[in-house]
Amino acid sequence: MTARVPEPAGTWLELSVEADTEAVEAVSEILSRVAGGGTSVEPAFELVDEGLAARIDTGRPATVRAYVPLLDPGAGERAVAAASEALGHLQAFDLRPIGELTTRIVHEADWADAWKTHFPVLRVGRRLVVRPTWRRHRPKPDDVVLALDPGMAFGTGLHPTTQLCLAALERLDDEGRIAGRRILDVGCGSGILSVAAARLGASRVIALDTDPVAVEATIANARRNRVSRRVRARLGTLPSGAGPFDVVLANLIASLLVALAPALHDELAPGGSLVACGIFVDRAPEVRAAFESAELSIVGTTSEGDWVALEAIR
Repeated sequence: MTARVPEPAGTWLELSVEADTEAVEAVSEILSRVAGGGTSVEPAFELVDEGLAARIDTGRPATVRAYVPLLDPGAGERAVAAASEALGHLQAFDLRPIGELTTRIVHEADWADAWKTHFPVLRVGRRLVVRPTWRRHRPKPDDVVLALDPGMAFGTGLHPTTQLCLAALERLDDEGRIAGRRILDVGCGSGILSVAAARLGASRVIALDTDPVAVEATIANARRNRVSRRVRARLGTLPSGAGPFDVVLANLIASLLVALAPALHDELAPGGSLVACGIFVDRAPEVRAAFESAELSIVGTTSEGDWVALEAIR
């Protein structure tokens, strides 16, 4: 008989079960019996409050997870056998839907970087490519590659609002309204839009955010993409004190866009363009009305899923 090799220190077996919300407590109790690493419950949710908050969806199953330290070769097998037997008894009662037990090996060293697996190289439009710094990409001749490390700041390129803004930037550049122009990025987050504008040839980009983490991320990403001389990030909001600008980018939320509509108008040079994103589809009429009241003329609307982007001119 071949001896089983122990797993290295810091290795865990994750047990997970999808369960109806009314069965979560019973499933958690079962998994806690075999899991020295504890249990967690991840309820199903939907985004509310313009995407800034979440509401639990009790109509969908929650996921119960437990972690078993693999201190010896048989620890995982014993845990799975015990949990499977107990879950089988619970399922036999047919009280509420309970899914099958699934497992995977998790290494402690991987947890800190596990989120990175969810960020692939992303092409937006024809030319813009968002490349996470830990990914490789062989660019095509016309590609404009943005090397990005979001850190803890918003803006990875995956969110529909960011994609809508990037696509709008590319369209403006196609019309000759980015290269050589002055750009303002309000709520810069990771700096993805500022970097994109600079890589498309903007002569100057002012990036504002009220979060110091976002400002630091923007500075780092501008340096990483060799556009730090043209991108200036700082803590603050409107008025910028640096206008007027040819283009203003505002990837915020509807309530902020409504409140800032007059200030956004004032940042623009006559004939300048505003790209506003972060708008839930049901809030678009409210934002549109606020812009029109601030003498911003809506010239374009794009959408993706539940999100809308508005383009306006002064």
